[in-house]
Amino acid sequence: MRDPRLLAKPPVCRLGCLALVRNPRGDVLLVDPDYMDGMILPGGAAQPNEPPNLAAARRLLAETGLNLRLADVLAVDFTPADRYLERLNLVFDGGTVRDDTRLTVPPRHRSGLFGARFVPAHELPDVMAPAQAARAAEALANRAVPLLLHGQRSS
Repeated sequence: MRDPRLLAKPPVCRLGCLALVRNPRGDVLLVDPDYMDGMILPGGAAQPNEPPNLAAARRLLAETGLNLRLADVLAVDFTPADRYLERLNLVFDGGTVRDDTRLTVPPRHRSGLFGARFVPAHELPDVMAPAQAARAAEALANRAVPLLLHGQRSS
């Protein structure tokens, strides 16, 4: 039985769903948003009841034109509440794409992005905010673990 007090005011936590995509040299795909300083991993917030791997894949496709299957989690990052709400960010393994893979970033007025590009891993601290770079570095260093959706593997 569910406690009606929990349903009356559910906790607010945004679920950020990000993708770590590399090229054959190990460079990391980043997007350059116009709403913050520095580059970030592609991705964004999940919609209500949207599985996080599908949210990450949806956002990756919208931001870069890459249509990848994402199932394994490389990092989980909790960000305490700031002006709005706390965030739980999941970084999914997007694998390696070929060098000739074409990125398609929508125009800035639609996407909020200046562009996207692959950045060498050792340069991430130079182009990302410290917390963003640390998140990407952890994802690069970790072994993928499966995402479970209601107890079942998402793949």
